[in-house]
Parts: sequence; structure tokens; C-alpha cells
Amino acid sequence: MKFHEIKLPHTIIHRAVPAALLATCLLILAAVILPDGRKPLLPPVATDGDVGGNNLSSCNIFKGEWVPDPAAPRYTAETCPVIHGHYDCMRYGRPDLGFARWRWRPADGCELPRLDASRFLRAASGKSMAFVGDSLARNQMHSLVCLLARAETPSPWTNATAAAGHAYYYRFARHGFTVASFWSPFLVRAAEVDPANGPAAAAAKRSRAGLWSLHLDEADDGWAAAARAGEFDYVVVSAGSWFFRPSVFHERGRLVGCNGCQAPNVTDTTLRYPLRKAFRTALRAAVASGGRRRRGRTVVVRTISPSHYENGTWNGDGDCARTRPVAAGEWEMNAVEKEIHAIQAEEFEEAARSTEQGNGVRMMLLDATEAMAQRPDAHPSKYRLWEPDRFNVSRDCLHWCLPGAMDACNDMLLHMLLH
Repeated sequence: MKFHEIKLPHTIIHRAVPAALLATCLLILAAVILPDGRKPLLPPVATDGDVGGNNLSSCNIFKGEWVPDPAAPRYTAETCPVIHGHYDCMRYGRPDLGFARWRWRPADGCELPRLDASRFLRAASGKSMAFVGDSLARNQMHSLVCLLARAETPSPWTNATAAAGHAYYYRFARHGFTVASFWSPFLVRAAEVDPANGPAAAAAKRSRAGLWSLHLDEADDGWAAAARAGEFDYVVVSAGSWFFRPSVFHERGRLVGCNGCQAPNVTDTTLRYPLRKAFRTALRAAVASGGRRRRGRTVVVRTISPSHYENGTWNGDGDCARTRPVAAGEWEMNAVEKEIHAIQAEEFEEAARSTEQGNGVRMMLLDATEAMAQRPDAHPSKYRLWEPDRFNVSRDCLHWCLPGAMDACNDMLLHMLLH
């Protein structure tokens, strides 16, 4: 690509450039098409939190620490109309706001810019973003909507034709931007089945989570059909916790194994096999779909955020009662969570290699695991909407209070899309 040389008058070169002129020049440069044919999502100019002249492009934003944030919280239930009751810790009686008064600071003295809602919406005009996965994917989507609601109140609606009513859209009509979440906890085609009697029924009863049938080589059409139709410019994929549930696995229409089903003559593969296969199938679907719009698509994999149950289990007496973040390495994830993280990273790398063949899809890994591992203080615990008929867990140490730690994941996401 040939760039035209721009010659400035000699007198200007020896003078300080006014800030307004510099910002204008940067906006013009941001509009130049990059060598690979794409434009950055937002103009690369400083945002709140980008201080000290730091060059964030050279920072590893996934390594760092949580530091006090006196400007928090960034929103409340009064300013954000969509905080789900499972995450609204303020409304349900949490006695302190400590969980919301921290920000993520990358190592090496860098500062992670806060998401600038107005600039984001202006730059994302005419675009759309989908979060695909389980309730933690929805947790992140609600965080993003709350952050953007500071600039425009969204209009929500439910698409009852997709995934049996499990697709939720929020439209920022004035800016022409749509954000959606698709409930797809296994990423692939799945259905809860009646195990009838026998060992599988006993396993499902013990887990209090039912028995699931997964088709590991078929992406869940609840989200994949919309992606194939080219509805989304950005697809954020995250899943993991549901793979602990007893399940049986099918490929090419054949039963190939199970996890925790304890059925005779069926190989128990544990959760590692289905998780890897499901991520591989989902990422292939996200990369391959979209038709002509695919060339502008970005697919993001957000890695696992660990649970923080202490002094018991999730279905027992476990709780998360801490009131401050911990230092890096102080919270030790269990072996299975570590393996889930490794599988997600490996499948991302495999999918990223496939996009190097010039299909125009950009792959990104939002590796937020270390940052979220340092926040045992930021879960709802008992301070959430309680629905005993639908949920068996007495303390929630898996999801995240809003506002809170999940907002940093969207700060990371915006930074990634900028560069």
C-alpha cells in the first residue's frame, strides 16, 4: 500500500502542536485503511486511565494487580436498567461497596483505559456484537450494556424464535449498535434427557444437574444460525462450568462416551474430551460463518474465570466472604480449572492458525483468568436474587457482582479491539 508523503510548513515543525490539532491528525490517520484491509474499531487516542504517556500496545494487559479505584462505582442499578438480579449485589443487601472499588492495572506501570461509552458507540455504529456461552457470558454482556448505558439507554428485547427464547438483544438505536447474548452453555447442540433408571439416573440425581446429551460435532444452531446469517461483526465465546454436569457424547450420530454417567459399556472420558471438542466445533462455526460479512468479523475467546468457594463446596457450605482482592498467585485454581484454561488456549491457537489462510477473520484471546482469580471478594454470595425453585446453590461464588470485576474484562476487550 502506498502512502502519500505529507510535508508540513517549516515554521510548524519547530512549534508545539496544539492538542486539538494533534487529536484531529490522529483521527485522520486512524481512518487510513490498514495494510490488511481492516480499520481499527476505535481511533487510537487516549481514553480515561491512559496516563503517563504509556504505550499500551507494548503491555501485557493480562498480567497485573488490582488497585483501589476511588472513582468507582462506574454505574449502579439506577443508571443501568439491565443488571440481572443474580448480579445486583447492592440491591440485595451487600453491606459494602468494596467489590466495586478496584480497577485492574497491568504490570510494568501501564494503565488500562476505561471503556469510553460515547466513543465506543460512535465508532461501532452499524455494527453488532454477540456473547455466546453460559451465564458467565451473559454476565459479561450485562456488564458491557451497563457501561454503554452511560451514553445511551438501550432498548431490550427477547428473540423468542432463537434457542427457545434464550437469545437477548439490546439495541442502542441512536448509535446503530446491537449487543446480544445467546444462551449456549455447551456451545454445541445439547438437550437434557431423562436417564430413566440405572447408574446414569443415580449420577444425575447426585449432581442435582440432570443428564445431558451433547452432539460434539454440531454447533448449537441457537447462535450458529445467526452467525451464519452474518448478523454479527464481533463474536465473544466463553463456556466451561456446565461441562462438569453428567453428560453423554455423540459424534456423527454415534455414542462415543460420557462424563460421570456411570453407564455400563460406555467409556467415561471426563470433561476434558467434550470441552475440547465443543470449543473446536464452536470456533470453526464462528470462523466459517457469516458469508461476505465474515471478512470483517472478529472472534474472541474469553478464558475461564474461576470460582472461589472456600470452607465447603458449591452445593454444600462453601462461601466467598472475602472483602479484598488477593495478590497474583495467592489464589490457587484447582487442577480441573487449570486444564480448562489450557484447553481453551490450545483450541484458540488451533483456530487462529486456520484463519491465517486469508479468510479475513481476526482471532483474539481475552485471557482474563489470572485477573479474575485474584477477585474472591467480587462474587454475589448470598447477596443476589434468590430462586430456590430454579437454583440449588446457596451461595454464588461463580458469577460476578455488577458493577465490579467483570467490567475490567470489557475494558480489556475494548483495548484488544483498538489494537
